[in-house]
Amino acid sequence: MREIVLLFGCLLWLLPGVAPSDEPSMAELERWLESDELMPPTVNTDQVNEGTLVFLSRRPARQVHHHQNHLVIDADSLLNGWVRLKQCHEHLDRVPHAQIMYNRDRIRDLQIISSGNIEQSWVEDNTVQLRNVQESARLCVQAWTRALNSNGDGSYSLRNGPFMRRFLDGYYPMRVSMQIDYASSGLQLIAMKPERQQGFDVTEQDGSLAFDAWFEGRLKTEFLFRSHTL
Repeated sequence: MREIVLLFGCLLWLLPGVAPSDEPSMAELERWLESDELMPPTVNTDQVNEGTLVFLSRRPARQVHHHQNHLVIDADSLLNGWVRLKQCHEHLDRVPHAQIMYNRDRIRDLQIISSGNIEQSWVEDNTVQLRNVQESARLCVQAWTRALNSNGDGSYSLRNGPFMRRFLDGYYPMRVSMQIDYASSGLQLIAMKPERQQGFDVTEQDGSLAFDAWFEGRLKTEFLFRSHTL
């Protein structure tokens, strides 16, 4: 059985079930990426991205997994690091079973708030279990995540990632978008990594920011804040 595991903060796709000796050509791999087949061919990992972050100037023709996040930082977050999270996954791969796994020490009150084209979905400890995921599947959850870290000098860091779409040792295109609302926290944004560039669009408004990233490889983000009073 093919199984996909998604780790929040570290998004990992595990796709076992194919013999590693039956390596296809890149043309065969491309045909699978453009097809509706459930079982992928085995990849020759010498010919694919092995984790180097590459932002995409052109969006893939085929729909790819879209990982959406909405984080809300309030005054209490500065004291305890807990941030409200709403997270949605779109265009999940069609598989018999999948799970989304969260860091046990950094997640609480995890709930499923909506799903579509998934036969069964349920919360189990620090995971969301999915069964019989169909084409155009969508899942949304909400929780509290301990994602804000005090740097001890009056500044705070919000770090996320690495995000990735991984098949064996290869990395394939995906989309990650995030909105961060911090108006009620008294913080202001002072720096970010990576910087704005083609494939990593950032929009700032008073008390909020959003980014939209199209990439392959491993993406880590960091947003640095400080208090208005400093």
